[in-house]
Amino acid sequence: MLILASTSRTRQNLLRNAAIPFESRPPRVDEVAVKDALLADGQPPRNIADALAEMKALRIRAPGFILGCDQVLDHDGALMSKPASPQEAKAQLTMLSGKTHNLLSAAVIVEDGEPIWRHVATVRMTMRKVTPGYVTGYVERNWDTIRNSAGSYALEGEGARLFHRVDGDYFAVLGLPLLPLLDFLITRGKLDA
Repeated sequence: MLILASTSRTRQNLLRNAAIPFESRPPRVDEVAVKDALLADGQPPRNIADALAEMKALRIRAPGFILGCDQVLDHDGALMSKPASPQEAKAQLTMLSGKTHNLLSAAVIVEDGEPIWRHVATVRMTMRKVTPGYVTGYVERNWDTIRNSAGSYALEGEGARLFHRVDGDYFAVLGLPLLPLLDFLITRGKLDA
């Protein structure tokens, strides 16, 4: 059985909908401290997403495959994280309005305390120019959903209206590069296909 080192409902639903048997456990990782340390070392957003996914998987001590995931937003080389408040969400969306950014979704599988598989998907996302009034209303209507989303949007809901174009894996936008994960699990004989 796969162990998901996450309590994300979206990731759980993706695994459940793909008929992947799993158990979910929360990892104990101070994401802010890790991000700050990696940024201070000059690590690019891709490496930060990968390192956080690996760290989450390594925090769970159990037999079998343990899946850690993380997602970061790269806006012109700068890391954008989950908003701490509705005001920060509005500021993030205003900054992204009319521009293109990369959303990086990392997944790492650990077995017996060692990483055995990793994948970082990059999705290029172009947001349409949105009005300040729409941004304010969007945040008010969706705060409970977007508070846990890098960049302050959820593409699977009303957030789809924010975007002009999305180039890449839709599942990666939701926080899990599902198709590469399925390929790995099928190749390793953990799933039938």
